[in-house]
Amino acid sequence: MTRNTIIGALAGLALAGCIDTSDNRELTGAAIGAGVGLIGAAAFDANAGWTVLSTLAGAAAGTLIARNTRTNQCAYSNGDGTYRTVPC
Repeated sequence: MTRNTIIGALAGLALAGCIDTSDNRELTGAAIGAGVGLIGAAAFDANAGWTVLSTLAGAAAGTLIARNTRTNQCAYSNGDGTYRTVPC
């Protein structure tokens, strides 16, 4: 990864904090998660495929964390492929 990629990811993380309102908390979580995934891939000098995968995984995780924070609900696996939702 290049230094410009890392700088761009950090700038995106900084700007994501500026758009955080109660209406778009999930968007902010996705942006922050994607930035963290990109920085993680850059830290390990991953190839392009792993960089894309880690960025998408970070975005998905950030979205889920933001959603759970907003609703105060967490999903727990029942072990049979189903989930139960209870307050965190």
